[in-house]
Amino acid sequence: GAGGGEAGACRPPVRQDPDSGPDYEALPAGATVTTHMVAGAVAGILEHCVMYPIDCVKTRMQSLQPDPAARYRNVLEALWRIIRTEGLWRPMRGLNVTATGAGPAHALYFACYEKLKKTLSDVIHPGGNSHIANGAAGCVATLLHDAAMNPAEVVKQRMQMYNSPYHRVTDCVRAVWQNEGAGAFYRSYTTQLTMNVPFQAIHFMTYEFLQEHFNPQRRYNPSSHVLSGACAGAVAAAATTPLDVCKTLLNTQESLALNSHITGHITGMASAFRTVYQVGGVTAYFRGVQARVIYQIPSTAIAWSVYEFFKYLITKRQEEWRAGK
Repeated sequence: GAGGGEAGACRPPVRQDPDSGPDYEALPAGATVTTHMVAGAVAGILEHCVMYPIDCVKTRMQSLQPDPAARYRNVLEALWRIIRTEGLWRPMRGLNVTATGAGPAHALYFACYEKLKKTLSDVIHPGGNSHIANGAAGCVATLLHDAAMNPAEVVKQRMQMYNSPYHRVTDCVRAVWQNEGAGAFYRSYTTQLTMNVPFQAIHFMTYEFLQEHFNPQRRYNPSSHVLSGACAGAVAAAATTPLDVCKTLLNTQESLALNSHITGHITGMASAFRTVYQVGGVTAYFRGVQARVIYQIPSTAIAWSVYEFFKYLITKRQEEWRAGK
């Protein structure tokens, strides 16, 4: 869920060239915390809504022992079959809980990221841009984002599973709460963080590397930002797929996988890793990798372009309003 958020979190400095148009970083000079939160919430909701059907397919494809009716060759075939056999709106089930979680989660994420990035940069590299500050700010922001998003993820993934008994979000929440306790909503929180911190690092390094090639002058160049962001998102997504598979198992507590090897709930990262290996061997760690990469590429691009656009728009309006007073 956090994908787009994490993905773009670390951005390189953008040097201004007199002929290169507006400065990407400097456009919203007076952006407030509220601006970051609103722009972040809009970006998060849009990114999750647009990419939701692919996310549904990814959850299904990560299933360790899928029902024969839910074994898919690729993303498009999966989407087509889900719609044909389970109805047009089936890939969208659980979207409402995701949108509800994504708003506050991304609002917190972006506001915390921007604030910390600035505070830490001023300490580490006054007047400049510090990669360490960006990375650290992104990691702390991830803690907040995932804390807000995790319960929504659990409910969403259970509703996405094949033959899910839940038709309404409230049914799923009630069942999880009664049968597994409140802790179930945070069972995959540590896994989520274990995944997002390396995701952050890989994305950042890849992005920097690609910017050096595509945009050596580091001018504001939307196409290069989108291209680098998308490629970096794809690399980070592929590399962290094994952790994502474990997260899906912890969230869904897939009954077939549980019945075949283990009694009781799978609780920690280590036991999730063991179960995945026991059930499917090494290849099981890369279940759904294609769906994950296909999901991450546009979601990274959507989240950052929407975020920057709204941040610019809101700030511009505020400045015009101040000027007109």
